[in-house]
Amino acid sequence: MAQPNLTELVTTTLRNRSSVIADNVSRNNALLSRLQSNGNVKPADGGRTIVQPLIHTELANFQWYTGYETLDTTPTAVIDAAEFNWKQCAANVVWSGLEVRVQNAGTSQQIDLLEARMQAAEITMANQVSSSIYGDGTGTSGKEITGLGIAVASAPSAQVYGGIDASVHTFWRNQFIDNASICADAADLEREMRNLWLSCTQGGETPDLIVMGTHSYNFYWSRLTNIQRITTSEEAVLGFSSLKFVTADVVYDGDQTGANNSLMSANAVYMLNTKYLFFRPHVNTNFTTLDERSPFNQDANNVPLVFAGNLTCNQKRAQGILFGAT
Repeated sequence: MAQPNLTELVTTTLRNRSSVIADNVSRNNALLSRLQSNGNVKPADGGRTIVQPLIHTELANFQWYTGYETLDTTPTAVIDAAEFNWKQCAANVVWSGLEVRVQNAGTSQQIDLLEARMQAAEITMANQVSSSIYGDGTGTSGKEITGLGIAVASAPSAQVYGGIDASVHTFWRNQFIDNASICADAADLEREMRNLWLSCTQGGETPDLIVMGTHSYNFYWSRLTNIQRITTSEEAVLGFSSLKFVTADVVYDGDQTGANNSLMSANAVYMLNTKYLFFRPHVNTNFTTLDERSPFNQDANNVPLVFAGNLTCNQKRAQGILFGAT
């Protein structure tokens, strides 16, 4: 019986699995999972950068008036845009002639090899992209996603994010509390969470997702009585343990580590309004399979799995971070 063409099998199967891989990446990260459920995973179709429109001020022509008083129609420039660079990553399903023609020559063995290599690529992409979501974009010589490490920064007035300098434009600063010297126990943590909540509240809009590392989550959990330990069915289905703080889900998302030291720490508390956060993959490079490649000087083949995109934000003032707790 003829053996299956492994190259065709790998390429076809990976293409069929690309949407599954993208979905598994979102399910591997509490923030991406929420953005997915909110409809804030918005593919971009190209361009030099990813452009995220934002409203940075109120209309200057607002007025109270009476009777025939003339209305102010002076236009106000209230809409601008933040620009984010494309960030790319790739994983390769690789096999050698020795593995295919000699060691795994049987049909079932070839398919088992394929499945294992695809799973490895899928797991690698999910883990690495998830970790990068908490970075500040400087990881791997600036090639990683500009994630929460800069979108919700511990020193917001010193950041240039999305091409906008927060030292000049105060509207482009997130809320923050450095509680290293004021948070001695779980009661202090809860008090500072209340303070940060109020800072992040704008009108009727409040944070909807609070993401914590191991220590912060355990600290907060210890403050709750059994009757207060509410787990939402939505987050539980997605595999994340969830408590509540006011109206927001409090989610443990692990201690994300990677090339950049500013990734999610065990003590961090991110208070997020996910209405203003977006995951922007490229429409044609969203964990997409490229054509099979064979080096001219090797008895080997590989099929790349690639991603291009970034995490964006258009309202930093609605986001907050509590950090420095020991």
